[in-house]
Amino acid sequence: MNQSFLAFAVLLSPLVFVLTAVTSWFQNGIHPSLVKKVATASTVVSILIAALSGFFVANYGALESPLIGIDQLGLSVRLDALSILMLAMIALIGFVVVRFSMNYLDGDAHHGAFIGRLAATIASVQLLVISGNLALLFVSWVLTSMSLHRLLVFYKDRPGAIIAARKKYIVARIGDACLLAAFTLLYIQFNTGNLEVIFQEIQANLASGSSLLALEAVAVLLVLAALLKSAQFPTHGWLVEVMETPTPVSALLHAGLLNAGPFLIVRMAFVLEASTYAPLILISVGGFTALFASVVFLTQTSVKTALGYSSVAHMGFSLMTCGLGLYPAAMLHLVAHSFYKAHSFLSSGSVIEVIRASKVTSSTRIGSPFRIALGILLALGLYAAFALAWGIDPQKELALLALGAVIIMGLSRLFTTAIDSNGSLKLMSQASLLSVLVTAAFFTLESGSHFLLSSQIPELAIPNLLEIILISILLLAFGVTVFLQIIAPNLSAKPSYQAMAIHLKNGLYANAIFDRMVRALYSHKYEIKSVLTAELSEQKNMRVYSPEKQPA
Repeated sequence: MNQSFLAFAVLLSPLVFVLTAVTSWFQNGIHPSLVKKVATASTVVSILIAALSGFFVANYGALESPLIGIDQLGLSVRLDALSILMLAMIALIGFVVVRFSMNYLDGDAHHGAFIGRLAATIASVQLLVISGNLALLFVSWVLTSMSLHRLLVFYKDRPGAIIAARKKYIVARIGDACLLAAFTLLYIQFNTGNLEVIFQEIQANLASGSSLLALEAVAVLLVLAALLKSAQFPTHGWLVEVMETPTPVSALLHAGLLNAGPFLIVRMAFVLEASTYAPLILISVGGFTALFASVVFLTQTSVKTALGYSSVAHMGFSLMTCGLGLYPAAMLHLVAHSFYKAHSFLSSGSVIEVIRASKVTSSTRIGSPFRIALGILLALGLYAAFALAWGIDPQKELALLALGAVIIMGLSRLFTTAIDSNGSLKLMSQASLLSVLVTAAFFTLESGSHFLLSSQIPELAIPNLLEIILISILLLAFGVTVFLQIIAPNLSAKPSYQAMAIHLKNGLYANAIFDRMVRALYSHKYEIKSVLTAELSEQKNMRVYSPEKQPA
């Protein structure tokens, strides 16, 4: 079978979702039976195409379609292990989200239009991950933002959703400008938009010792685009403010669209390899965002807001991992987070009922320094044992050891909570077993991910001095934070601790500053209109529910 045909055939997956979006134009209201049928068929076709594409790539290797365009820019599809992994993930999440939407919005006056917009967004993301040319990659990148914007403003009578969408719109356009500048420099440097040709020439230049100064600027611009796309500090505020959109939008946003940032970095990993400063930016901003958002997440009382900060932290962790050169680990984390977050949002409505129905009582912490130290030492010992068993070279794989150390810090909390409590031996046994499973899963799955993606990413390089310094600072920061969480029961009653918790709950007011800057761009007319709309709505509700209007 012609391999070019196989590569083009994958376009059927986004095309069936485009068909769903077009169908919604003619049945955009309540009870859109035809749109539901087409959408269901689209999700099934998408899963089948992802499975068949994976089979062909496993048998024939990476596939690439001929170019349809001019001057080496245009439509070109690239199928490799990375694109298949992302395509399959999107197909599965799309199936779940679309099916959920059919019941969740049943009876809504614009049910058909919503499913159509959802399908258009899924089609944009799928087109992004199979792009083989700079032109198609940029167009699909912009389309993901534009289609998401139409979902964020689905309820146009909600001022909060409109403001958050406008903040997202401004951030996205800045990111688009960075990506366009990066791709323009790449095209000028290599006179082609073909990703495979660009990657091969970069590797050839690096092997020969030639320096490509333009790639430093390209890499930095790519990093800025990824940071802005994935809601990194300090532009993360819009993500925790879009909760007024329907739940399926939140699930698709957090499980799919946010991943565009890490995916871009992994796809352009050979460009990052030729850069000195871009990885440092990823490690610094991604690491700080992961730490900041993780701590703020612990202070939130709203389920969806907490999930929003959780996504910010996970994206920061993925980008930090990319900065360390651990692209397989980044993809492993990205895929796991996507399925976890999709489930979390789609089931968020039943969280309270589950907690109320739970009869499990938490154990009481003792606060013994000896037991706390023992828990930390057990976690470190477990990690060291697995690292030795896997034969990890501390010099060549320092970045992998550092990443594992961050993960093992979380396990130290698990150990100390079980040991430093009045819990039973059963609790300690469960904590030990869970810790062993998590550590084994990290090393095993990272090795498997590296095996699958090894042909699409550069080899792990030995960190330079600046990277080692940054890694040390991050490890120290994560270690101090985890230690404070471990001894938190002894600090919770102190006024300074409670005051800090309040500041953290408000995200250290970074979003308030960003919000004020963005609001300055709004027109005075829009502000007045929003206020008048809110006042009229409040007056209408008062008339409807006024005591004088109630029956005797």
